[in-house]
Amino acid sequence: MTETQPSVQRAATIYDVARAAGVSHATVTRLLKGYPGIRPETRDRVTEAIRELGYRPNLNARSLTTGRSHRIAALTHDITQVGPSKILEGANIAARDAGYFLDVITLDAHDPAAIRESIDLALQFDLAGVLALSSTDEVTHALETATFRVPHYLATGHDKLPTDSTPGVNGLLAVLRHLADLGHRDVVHIAGPPGWVGARNRTREYEAAVVELGLRSRGVIHGDWSARSGYEAIATLPEQLPATAFVAANDQTALGVILALNERGHRVPDDVSVTGVDDMPEAAYFSPPLTTLRLDFAAQGRDAVEQLLALVDGGAPPPLPARRPELIVRRSTGPVRPRE
Repeated sequence: MTETQPSVQRAATIYDVARAAGVSHATVTRLLKGYPGIRPETRDRVTEAIRELGYRPNLNARSLTTGRSHRIAALTHDITQVGPSKILEGANIAARDAGYFLDVITLDAHDPAAIRESIDLALQFDLAGVLALSSTDEVTHALETATFRVPHYLATGHDKLPTDSTPGVNGLLAVLRHLADLGHRDVVHIAGPPGWVGARNRTREYEAAVVELGLRSRGVIHGDWSARSGYEAIATLPEQLPATAFVAANDQTALGVILALNERGHRVPDDVSVTGVDDMPEAAYFSPPLTTLRLDFAAQGRDAVEQLLALVDGGAPPPLPARRPELIVRRSTGPVRPRE
């Protein structure tokens, strides 16, 4: 008995689209290039054929025809972290929607020489531009001192949270106000690493909010974004906790905080409240589900691509829109319990 080999479906071509729409391939080409003068009914037939056939333009062929590359190099790092990975995901979708292919190059955030080598490697290709996504001081310095031969956009920081200079849109102000409304007065911040822009922003926001709301900060403990660092931060505290609420710099840190508190016999939220930042997909399934600050990282990635493509087209980047964080209240926060 002869086994039949599975057939491999051929990708649709511009000629397939033309045949399905009942037009010439030249008409399809004109429509894809945005030429005016195509009758609405013809445009509708071609658009429907493109959708049904799943046609995708051949970017290499387009580059040969137009003399313009449709590839973007995205330089990034620490993509195991929620912020950088979601920013990259948003950038990838935005580039694809604009007709560009995103080449992702992951940098060694602690090796400036390796960063320069990665940039040199990227520039060996025919690129429309370079999108540099940086979250740390080390990477930002390496990118700012690099030489690019194509348009490039440097997006510094993995979030765009306001600093203490704009307390009216301070994301952590909403978190601290929520805790204050529950009766909490003594709080501790489990911060991210100081070399990260986002960590410094969040610490400044926390400190500004404490002052504005008349709360008492019982300390800022720096971690490294990991659940382990949140767990270890609680281990440094005395048995009699100095605060009734812990404000973690991200959700993963909050996860470690909750476990450490539970192991020490403190119930969350009956005895102590815990909050995070990011609203990672798993946050709603923590035990208990985590109260957190939702950040639109994907929108930041889209914004970065829009900035770069404006430079590629020879124009000025548009103003960046304000991205306001959203407080998501779940069951890890509750009314303060009077101390015995």
